[in-house]
Amino acid sequence: MTAETQLPQATGSCCSPSGSCHDAGTAAEQGGVTAVYQVTGMTCGHCEGAVSEELSALEGVTSVKAVASTGQVTVVSRTALDDEAVRAAVDEAGYELAGRA
Repeated sequence: MTAETQLPQATGSCCSPSGSCHDAGTAAEQGGVTAVYQVTGMTCGHCEGAVSEELSALEGVTSVKAVASTGQVTVVSRTALDDEAVRAAVDEAGYELAGRA
């Protein structure tokens, strides 16, 4: 005699009920502002992390994605960021803000 366990059938994805592996609160749904900056000097994942950490600390920032291979940093915030605050954060991380991409 064998015991059989019945498991409930899952719907969607294990990540979310909608089947998405991403958080349901996207920038568009939250009314966020997306800006892409060009940063010079990033060469690796550590660089990406340093820039992301400093920019994430800015008031209103909800998401940061830095890509060393392109030098582009995408920042999502609740309201538009002051470019000088962004420049100061990038400088603090040890890199240079070249401007908006």
